[in-house]
Amino acid sequence: MTTQNPKYRPFPAVKMTHRTWPDRVIKQAPTWCSVDLRDGNQALAVPMSVEEKIEFFELLVKLGFKEIEIGFPSASQIEFDFARRLIDEKRIPDDVWVQVLVQCKEELIARTFEALQGCPRAILHLYNSTSPAQRRITFGIDKQGVIDIAVRGTKLVKERVSSVPETKIRFEYSPESFFATEVEFALEICEAVGEAWGYTEAEPIIFNLPSTVEMSTPNHYADMIEWFITHQKYPERAIISLHTHNDRGTGVAATELGMMAGATRVEGTLFGNGERTGNLDIVTVALNLLTQGVDPELDFSRLPAIREIYERTTKLEVPPRWPYSGDLVFTAFSGSHQDAINKGLKDRTAHPDWSWEVPYLSIDPHDIGRSYRAIIRINSQSGKGGVAYVMEQEFGYQLPKAMHRDFGRIINREADRLGEELPPEDILKLFKDEYLDREEPRKLASETVRQSREGDQVEIEATILIFNLVTKKSDSIEIIKGRGNGPVDAFVKALIKSGVEPFEVVSYSEHSLGSGAEAKAVAYFEIKAGPGPSVFGAATDTNIEVASLKAILSALNRVPK
Repeated sequence: MTTQNPKYRPFPAVKMTHRTWPDRVIKQAPTWCSVDLRDGNQALAVPMSVEEKIEFFELLVKLGFKEIEIGFPSASQIEFDFARRLIDEKRIPDDVWVQVLVQCKEELIARTFEALQGCPRAILHLYNSTSPAQRRITFGIDKQGVIDIAVRGTKLVKERVSSVPETKIRFEYSPESFFATEVEFALEICEAVGEAWGYTEAEPIIFNLPSTVEMSTPNHYADMIEWFITHQKYPERAIISLHTHNDRGTGVAATELGMMAGATRVEGTLFGNGERTGNLDIVTVALNLLTQGVDPELDFSRLPAIREIYERTTKLEVPPRWPYSGDLVFTAFSGSHQDAINKGLKDRTAHPDWSWEVPYLSIDPHDIGRSYRAIIRINSQSGKGGVAYVMEQEFGYQLPKAMHRDFGRIINREADRLGEELPPEDILKLFKDEYLDREEPRKLASETVRQSREGDQVEIEATILIFNLVTKKSDSIEIIKGRGNGPVDAFVKALIKSGVEPFEVVSYSEHSLGSGAEAKAVAYFEIKAGPGPSVFGAATDTNIEVASLKAILSALNRVPK
């Protein structure tokens, strides 16, 4: 049984019997219009200065925006001055349209055209509120009164166009609060505006249909967009534009469904800055398109640098889990995730020409200027695969698979003890302390190994320093000798002959560490001594055979006493 809270009522759905948008696929990017410098800027606790706005404008141009709303010139002197700076200093590229917002008031329209003097091309964006709540509460007028305001404003704009003969003007109209407006009335007022403007196929009007406040699930918004498009008298005379906010957290979904419903233009901001919960995040929608093989026609290949300018000029921070751009979005702490990512990246290396398919990564971080360095980070929830990934990617140590669990336990224990994430440098230090620098109670004296071969046998002689586990100082030296079918076999037999508890080598691997004449070799050994579990050791040296002998001692030194 369901109950209805009388304080709220469900959103009235549009009656659609033959909707087509659910079956459509987005195959090309929309026309993007950035409203960072107007809608975004007005939402800042400390609005941008003119210099900051200029820097942000230049960023938007570099990213590939061809339509940029630069402000509300009639609202304040700083908005007016910014428009004039762009025009007077000829900062507007030949292929970019600047957009200015204005209400349906004669004095504001006149001031707006003053700001546009000398501008090569501009979109004049007129709006007025149309929803029942706005009509009843804010303005106290009926539907016809709202239509009259919009038509009168449109005619005033049209009359003023002749005052800027050097400027090519395009016209945009927004029935503000479209999502909360009866869709039939929204269409009625838009078509009245279109008639007043004199829209044609050659010079189409932009009908911007905003989700000024999200009122319901994004499928309802898509229904409204499709209904509007399919019920127009002259659909070829209009460009349908979307402008979604994020009050319900579905601004991106609403925009994508609205595009599926037929809209071809999208307004939004970088990283979703805007009033209340923000505007649509254009970065997210654009990169969503990229992951589907659609060219977004915007360049986000240097996303960290874009974010730096955004955060510095807006004084806002991109949350760590924000799609694509947050610090942690390409970071895995979960052990199973780390293992899958590690294997996926190796598979990618083996098949670089295949389509992108790496578990838990919907996009290649390199495509947006992010690094693989941050993909796997280690805390107490991390698994053995993640630790191995960090060791290989950061420092070149290719731990054998059997060793992953052993070292992973050490890292997890330390992360648990600290209660925080372990940076790569701390992981390397633990590896050195636990394996490479494990020299007690036995250490191979430098350059003391001598080998001789008789037939298929190798004879080895080595000097071992014996450390006192209490004083941590070497208190004796032991020379050991042994014979075997190779240096490792001979060394193992020499150790056992000297009195070391018998053990066997279970597994062994090696690889170079670095390149060039100074490159070292690293050796890993797994040994089994007594009834306990096998034990791992590791060591490095410029001589691979010496590294192997050191690694055997490393493992022996780790055998529980």
